[in-house]
Amino acid sequence: MTQRKVSLTGIKPTGEPHLGNLIGAIRPALQLADTYEAMYFIADYHALTTVRDAAQMRHYSRSVAATWIAAGLDTDRITMYRQSDVPETFELAWVLACVTGKGLMNRAHAYKAARDRNAEAGIEDLDAGINMGTYNYPVLMAADILLMDTDVVPVGKDQSQHVEYAADIAKSFNALFGETYRLKVPELVLPAADAGKTLPGTDGRKMSKSYDNTIPLFAPSSQLKKVVRRIATDSTPVEEPKDPDSSSVFQILEQFAAPDVVADVRERLKAGGMGWGDLKNILFETLDQQMGPLRERYDELMAPDSDLDERLAAGAAKARVRAGEVLGGVRAAVGMG
Repeated sequence: MTQRKVSLTGIKPTGEPHLGNLIGAIRPALQLADTYEAMYFIADYHALTTVRDAAQMRHYSRSVAATWIAAGLDTDRITMYRQSDVPETFELAWVLACVTGKGLMNRAHAYKAARDRNAEAGIEDLDAGINMGTYNYPVLMAADILLMDTDVVPVGKDQSQHVEYAADIAKSFNALFGETYRLKVPELVLPAADAGKTLPGTDGRKMSKSYDNTIPLFAPSSQLKKVVRRIATDSTPVEEPKDPDSSSVFQILEQFAAPDVVADVRERLKAGGMGWGDLKNILFETLDQQMGPLRERYDELMAPDSDLDERLAAGAAKARVRAGEVLGGVRAAVGMG
């Protein structure tokens, strides 16, 4: 039997999950398990570049795991682990740093963006406020990828540089030490045209924590209803025809309601007679019905006495087996073993 290729997905724990995460990232990523040996890790050490509160870090890390499991990740079939539970990552990161050119790091998008913000603010020292974690971020990401002998990494276009850097760094290592051991060069997998969709937020812009316009994934019914009611709409009277595709409320409904419901609502909006309030009611009922079971499962997993941490520990144990094999080859190649 042919062994399936390995797909690796990293999830940064930096905030509460929202509907945009479910549609744009979680569901498309979980579909990979049908094709690949899918592995998912919680990038908690990556989050340390911005998260400075220990209790918050612990909460967000558990929340990410609970979210993905509630959304359908089966930890009996799929490996999920915390980055911090695989210490081999950080030994490999140092080896990779020693074969990575500083010029490559200078061109990293996140680092350049931080410098650009300083320039726009008129700050003379363009590196002011930039920590070395941000600067070294691509090397640690490369270690995450290469340590699992990863074949493919599914990311959006805005994150593709991380995979390209991992491939470049692997090639640099192989050029130096390849006669003894070669790191697998990963490939980038971009989402299909109909995957990785974005949802509008309550203000009409892309749903994002940075815009403070998100609809929480596991909000209780009362809170969910209030948030849905806040979604921005225009002043078109109830009796007037409306363009469904220009409505944020309708665009969200399209991603969650059954096709016949979407088609019916579309025709009613175009014909006139359906107000925005009616549409928001339909959206709330649809979301509350679909998110209810997920919310219940999430709450169970987040409870202090749940088996969530045991699931993550089991995932880390499996991941460390793979990591040990790769690191053993690397250590021998560089003369450490």
